[in-house]
Amino acid sequence: MVKSSRRRLLIGSGVTLVSALGAGGYFVKHPWPAPIGFKVTSEELMRARALLARHPSIDAHAHPGRTFVEGAEHLSGLVWVYAKLGTFEKRTIADMSAGGLTAAAFAAVSDFQALGTAGEGLAAVRNFEPGEAWASYKRQIGNIKALAAAGLVYPVRSLSDFAAARAAGKVGAILTVEGGDFLEGRAERVAQAWADGVRSITLMHYRNNELGDIITAKPVHGKLSDAGVAVVRAMNAAGMLIDVAHASEATAMGAIHASARPVIASHVHVQSEKLQHPRFISLELAKAVAQAGGGVLGAWPAGIGIVDLNGFVDRVFELVDYVGIDHVCLGTDMDANYKPVFDTYANLPVFVAGLLKRGMHEPEVAKVIGGNFLRVFAAVQVAVN
Repeated sequence: MVKSSRRRLLIGSGVTLVSALGAGGYFVKHPWPAPIGFKVTSEELMRARALLARHPSIDAHAHPGRTFVEGAEHLSGLVWVYAKLGTFEKRTIADMSAGGLTAAAFAAVSDFQALGTAGEGLAAVRNFEPGEAWASYKRQIGNIKALAAAGLVYPVRSLSDFAAARAAGKVGAILTVEGGDFLEGRAERVAQAWADGVRSITLMHYRNNELGDIITAKPVHGKLSDAGVAVVRAMNAAGMLIDVAHASEATAMGAIHASARPVIASHVHVQSEKLQHPRFISLELAKAVAQAGGGVLGAWPAGIGIVDLNGFVDRVFELVDYVGIDHVCLGTDMDANYKPVFDTYANLPVFVAGLLKRGMHEPEVAKVIGGNFLRVFAAVQVAVN
């Protein structure tokens, strides 16, 4: 909902940017709330809110308020325009509280400064200058940590912090990085990232980097590289979540095999006969994530083959059919998603009501909205704590 003249200006600019990007628009929030697609009674909403009050809810992958654009330099084309739309963390955090969300990933975007538009989405359009990726990482991490320093969120570094955030009445912020580009192939930087508070790294984003290949471009390595293997092992040693979203199948399988702990694919969907997309993963990879130590896949509300929140409910049930109820979590990509059909955390109770209306029982809903993610988070950290 538009709440200020500044927001109206940003929305107007967003419409222009969406038009310029054509049919796609990664990183662009739609100018109007996404449609729901089903009716919810006041009683159903009350039941959903009560469920959220009883169970933790966690978003495994998000960019709340787009903090990653703040202070970004040397941007290309329309990505520069996108960055000029600015950040809006306070609004998204207010939506989190209104919707009853316990915590979410606050993700830096490691390759943001090297990105440009390509077709309906994004691609790397240049190489980093020496030291540029690391400097961009430090800037973004500093900006996200400043949200906690200002008292807007509660920093989540260990399992107990989820409950502590709820007790404090604040939204928990899990510091994550999308794209391992900032590591520059150096496994020793994992320990530095851990010290910075980072608890998950998505190895790949939109650039083939030193660790492996992405799912949306021609492969360079054809596997998880030797540097990637070293990084995976360093992440295991630190107690950090390994995220294989955006990775090519060969790179993702390599990470699964190299890891001694479960991995996540934080925002994905599975290819099918009726619907295929370059960002969807194979059923084989989905099952490999689930079967290797009990990993989880984040249900991704991108507007690919779905047009409303009801379609996202469908997508959750599809993932459950593919890999089982114990291996699905939320991965909304909030505030930086592709044509999002779930575009505000204020609608989390509506989403939960949709799951319940379709026959999902409370213990199952509890697993999807947070329990499964917490189990994997705990499994990764327990070995080193």
